[in-house]
Amino acid sequence: MENVIETIGLTKQYGTQLGVDNLSLHIPQGKIYGLLGRNGAGKTTAMRMMLNLIRPTSGRVLLLGKDYIKQPDSIYRKIGSLIEAPGFYENLTGQENLQILARLRGQYDKNSITHTLEVVGLDKETNKIFSNYSMGMKQRLGIAAAIMHDPELLILDEPINGLDPIGIHEIRKFLLTLCREKGVSILLSSHVLDEIEQLCDIIGVMHEGRLIEEVDMMELRGRNRQYIDFFVSDINAAALLLEQQFNCMDYTVSADKLIRLHSCIDKRGEINRCFVESGILVTQISIYTEKLEDYFSDLIGGGGIG
Repeated sequence: MENVIETIGLTKQYGTQLGVDNLSLHIPQGKIYGLLGRNGAGKTTAMRMMLNLIRPTSGRVLLLGKDYIKQPDSIYRKIGSLIEAPGFYENLTGQENLQILARLRGQYDKNSITHTLEVVGLDKETNKIFSNYSMGMKQRLGIAAAIMHDPELLILDEPINGLDPIGIHEIRKFLLTLCREKGVSILLSSHVLDEIEQLCDIIGVMHEGRLIEEVDMMELRGRNRQYIDFFVSDINAAALLLEQQFNCMDYTVSADKLIRLHSCIDKRGEINRCFVESGILVTQISIYTEKLEDYFSDLIGGGGIG
C-alpha cells in the first residue's frame, strides 16, 4: 500500500454550486500531508466525504488501500479524526467524555485515556467540565479523542485552531513524533502557511473546490529561489550592464527604480561595483528568499489566504 488515502474525481455539488470539484488526492503512507487553502476552498467538505459524513456526488475514495463504501467497519476503526469543532457533553469532564467515547467504540482502556490526556496537556484539568474549557482546551480534547485508540491514519481539520503559541508548538511536536516514530500517516488541513511549512512533507493546494497542485515540500523548497533587489538611479543602464557584462537575463524591472535579479546572486558584489563605476547610483541592495506565501499567492492569483 503506497497511498493511505486516494481520491479519484471526488466531487460534491450543492445545487448549482460545486463544493469540491473533481478532486484527486494522493496521500502516501507514513507522511504528513497538508491540505492548504483559503477558508471555503473545500478542504473540510473533502475530509467529510473521506470520513463518510457526507456522500459525494461522484468519484471514489480509497482509505488504507480499500474502498470505504465496501468495508467501512474494518477501515474506520484504524482512523482517527477531528473535523471542525469537537462535540462533547458539556456537563462532563474531558476524562468522562473520553471514557464514554471509548466504551462506544468498544475500546475502553483507562490507562490509554490517562496517557492520552497527558499527551495533549489536559491531565491537570481532570475536574473541569467541558463547558468551562477554553477553545484551545476543546481542540486538545478533540485531538485526544482522535488518537486514543492508536490509529494508523489521522485526518485532522485545522488541528491548531484556537491554540496559543505554546499549544501549537506542543501539538506540532506531538504530530511529528507520531508520524516519524510510530509511522502514523496524517492528513491535516490548514490555512496557516507557517504551520504547513514547518510540519508537512507534502502539500496539496485547494482553491474554489479544485486541487491546484500537489508538491513535495523538499521540491518546493528547491523551487523557492533567492533574489536580490537593486535600487538604482538608472534602470535602463543597469539592465544593459547586467546583460552585456554578466550575461544575466533573469531579471525584472519596475518604474520605481527597482531591478530584481533572480540569477548571478553570487556576483552581487561585482555587479554593484560595475554599477558604481559606470556612474549608476545604488541606493539599496537587499537579498530575499521566496517563501511558501509567495508560492501560494502566485498559484491562486494573489490575495493570500484568510
